[in-house]
Amino acid sequence: MTKKKQDTLIVTAGRDPEANFGIVNPPVYHASTVLYPTLEAVKSRTQPVTYGRRGTPTTFALQEAIAELEGGYKTALTSSGLSAVTTALLAFLKAGDHLLMVDSVYQPSRHFCDKVLTRYGVNVEYYDPLIGAGIEQLICPETKVIFTESPGSVTLEVQDIPAIAEVAHRKDVTVMLDNTWASPLYFKPFEHGVDVSIQAVTKYLCGHSDVMMGSITTSEAAWTEMLDTHGAIGQCAAPDDVYLVLRGIRTLSTRLERHMKTGVALAEWLKQRPEVARVLHPALPGDPGHAIWKRDFTGACGLFSVELKPCSEKALAAFLDELEFFGMGYSWGGFESLVIPQYPKKMRTATGWKAEGQILRFHAGLEDIDDLIADLEAGFERLRVAES
Repeated sequence: MTKKKQDTLIVTAGRDPEANFGIVNPPVYHASTVLYPTLEAVKSRTQPVTYGRRGTPTTFALQEAIAELEGGYKTALTSSGLSAVTTALLAFLKAGDHLLMVDSVYQPSRHFCDKVLTRYGVNVEYYDPLIGAGIEQLICPETKVIFTESPGSVTLEVQDIPAIAEVAHRKDVTVMLDNTWASPLYFKPFEHGVDVSIQAVTKYLCGHSDVMMGSITTSEAAWTEMLDTHGAIGQCAAPDDVYLVLRGIRTLSTRLERHMKTGVALAEWLKQRPEVARVLHPALPGDPGHAIWKRDFTGACGLFSVELKPCSEKALAAFLDELEFFGMGYSWGGFESLVIPQYPKKMRTATGWKAEGQILRFHAGLEDIDDLIADLEAGFERLRVAES
């Protein structure tokens, strides 16, 4: 069979109409109990569906689609993006092990490391996201996992994943990546040396702000170890949510191209604003991560950050509170535009964050770019008035 182009794969992966009476989309199976025809079947547990929590044809369809898109061996679904992170870490770490965790990591992932992993005897060490091959100096005999997130979901540092993976594999260390920002459309983790790729399916794969889900895709060598833990802690995803993600994934290419186009346009516009100190977006020439982004990624999404010039809390509230099209919310990846203040100084231990101005994280939705710019222009006018 001819290798499918990516846009074709997005539309066809995980679908088998011939197996479903010609119906285009996989059916939604609601199941807990699954019956076995014989005692031998009960004892062998070799039939494809064994129990609702371990998956149904609905689940299998989405897992197959994500694994194909990421270029991995197989995928398991979890109840949220955070649960995908925690499940993956628990699968490869035990008491006495050493974890190298990127300092720009998603804050709830950091909280899990600091409050749970350390309590169970895992030594967590944070490292500079820009360390690249220099991470070799931090690896010790107890190091089992290097966790990466590229770009970081608040401060947008782009990591040199191939360099980190090359060092890690020489030392027999597993490389994990939170690949939510780029999605499998714009970054192919397994082509760059990643062993375990994690996504908050909540974001772009769903695309409609109405599902909580995570995914863990692994290499063949890492699959059994991850799956054992995934099953042991009872991870699963609801069938109706799986259906919604299967529906959403078919338009991923079209949606993400629009998110990228609008996001870059907004970032370039914001870069010219007198109220803005700098824009953090790796797709912009001049961004510190642009060279690696251009080398390893095939596109960008709608998520980026801005550092405002110092202003009062009153002026910041005047800017944010009356925005019409930018809602304030902590998620992203849906059709709507968002903005939320972020505080990197509170979330760094290995690297400092010296910016004086407020960080705002933007998500560019699918609205008309002229309406979004007009909304921000009005917001900046309110900020100036409040500050005067």
